[in-house]
Amino acid sequence: MLFDDTYKTIESRSEGIYKDKGSKFIAIALPVRSEEEVKAKLDEIRSEYHDARHHCFAYILGADKSASRFNDDGEPSGTAGRPIMGQINSNDLTNILVVVVRYFGGTKLGVRGLINAYKSSTSEAIASSSIIEKTIDEIYLITFDYAAMNQVMQIVKDPDVKILMQDFALHCKLEYMVRKSYADAIRSRLSSIKGVGLKYLRSG
Repeated sequence: MLFDDTYKTIESRSEGIYKDKGSKFIAIALPVRSEEEVKAKLDEIRSEYHDARHHCFAYILGADKSASRFNDDGEPSGTAGRPIMGQINSNDLTNILVVVVRYFGGTKLGVRGLINAYKSSTSEAIASSSIIEKTIDEIYLITFDYAAMNQVMQIVKDPDVKILMQDFALHCKLEYMVRKSYADAIRSRLSSIKGVGLKYLRSG
C-alpha cells in the first residue's frame, strides 16, 4: 500500500452543538496520543461540564488504530458511544477523543433520537476541526566511532532524516527520526558502515 505510513487526526480542540426537545448535546473533539492523555482530558471535560447529566465518549489511538473504546455513561446501551465512534471511523481518524456532554431537557428522546443527537453533535465537531495528515515516523539510536563520523553525518543529513539528539563527548551517539517508508533504506546505508551500532527505539 502506497500511503501506509500516514494517518489522519485533528490539529486542535473543536466543538459541535446539537439541540433537541430541550436537551443540549455539546461534542468536544480533542487530539490525544495515549490512554493516559485520554484519562486526563476526560477528567478535564467532566470538571469543565460538571453539571451535565452525561459525559459520553469514544476514542481511537495509534497509527494502526490498535486501541479504541467507547462509553455510554448511563445512556441506553448503543445510543451514545457507538454513534460517536461511528463518526470517528467514517472520517478515518485516529489519535482522537470525542466527548459529548448532555444537558437533559426534561423530554426523553428515545433510542433513535439519542443516536441521532450523539451522531450529529460529533459530526459537527469533526466538521469544524482542522483535519491533518501525519506521517508514521521511526526513531533510532546510532552509536559509532569518531572514524565513522563523516560517513554517518553524510547519511543523517538526508532531507528525510531529522536529528533529535547528538552527543560526541566520550562516544558518539545520535538519535534520529525518519519516515517509516524511508527507514529501511537509511538503516541499510548506516549498517554498511564499519563500527556503527543501530538500535530501534520507538515510533514517533
